[in-house]
Order: sequence, then C-alpha cells, then structure tokens
Amino acid sequence: MRLKKFVIKKQFILAFAVILLLFLLSGCGGVKDTLSSIKERFAGDSTQEPTIETSGKTESESSLENIPIDERVQETMDVVLYFSDLSGQNLVASQRTIPKETGIARRTIQELIKGPGPSSELLPTIPQGTSLLDINVRPDGLCIVDFSEELVKNHRGGSTAENLTVYSIVNTLTQFPTVDRVQLLVEGRYIDTIAGHLQVSEPLYPQQYLLLEGGNPSK
Repeated sequence: MRLKKFVIKKQFILAFAVILLLFLLSGCGGVKDTLSSIKERFAGDSTQEPTIETSGKTESESSLENIPIDERVQETMDVVLYFSDLSGQNLVASQRTIPKETGIARRTIQELIKGPGPSSELLPTIPQGTSLLDINVRPDGLCIVDFSEELVKNHRGGSTAENLTVYSIVNTLTQFPTVDRVQLLVEGRYIDTIAGHLQVSEPLYPQQYLLLEGGNPSK
C-alpha cells in the first residue's frame, strides 16, 4: 500500500517537473521571439532615410546666404573721363558709373584706357595696348601714374593728339579732391615727351583750353 502511494507520488512529482520544464521552455521561446522582434524593428528602421531638419528658409534665402556680403549690394559712383571728339581737336567730358572701391583713381584710369562705350561718338585718347602699371596718390596732392611702353610706342603722333592724350589723363585724375597735379611715368621711368611735342618730365596741372565748350559731361 505504502509502495503504491510512493509510486503515485513519484509520478506526480515527475509530471509536475515535466510541466514546469515545458513552461520554462515556452517562456524562453517568448523572450527569444521578443528579442527577434526588437532586432527586426531596428533593422527595419535602419533602412529608412534619415530625416533632415530644415530651418524653414526658402531656396532664395538660402542662395542669398551663399553670396559674399560684398557682392550683395555693389555701391557705385559717377566719374568723368575725357575722350577726344570726332574731329580729334578737343577733349569731351564723359560721365561713367563705376563700382565704388578703394583706389578709385586706379579704376578710373583703367576705364579711360578702355575708351568710349561702343555707342559713343567719341574717340579714345590712350594708344591701343597701353596698360596701367602703377598709380600712387601722395598726401601732397601729386599723383604718380605709370604706364606701359605702348603709351609711347603705339602713339599715332602729332602735337594735338599728344596734347589730348596727356591732358585726358591729367584732367581725369585731377577731378578728385586729393589730386592737383600728375606726374607721368613709362615703365617706371621719367620721360621727356610722349610724341616729341609736349614736355612731361615735370608734374602737370589740368588744362581747360582743350575742352569742347558747352554742355555737361556726356553719358
């Protein structure tokens, strides 16, 4: 009798142990399933493209930020350039709008070298191929301007043409309040004359006798 009870009790314990083992195995499977689910979720998220936050600015505003500040608003000023009239006898004042910048005298002479605009009825006074090498405005009002050798080599000659060349430079530069006289150099050297008629070895002052009478500067 006791033996029978012992066997039954042992079977009960064994059955309980089996049930407990199955329960634990089932629980581990659930944990594994949960971990697998989490891994799959993260793997799925990694394939999505990242979200880029925007500042709320429009495309034009973003483009404006990429432009250097100095280029957004270009301040300008009007200068007067002196060219020859069609007869080649007189100087005519011509107004031109150029960017306002440090060293405005340099930029102005560069514009004079370029010559009149394509629709202008005026003629250039600076020989073709001439370039500006240097320019220096001293505190005492003397402007020293240095040109390439083409100023002399390519000059067409004649006393009137020489006068127009020289005083187109001098009158153009002396429009600025810091300049009252001009010294011409060629290739860094003093020269006596450009075309054999007018002495330019000393500083020159502006002259009005070559100016065409009447009217404001043309544009």
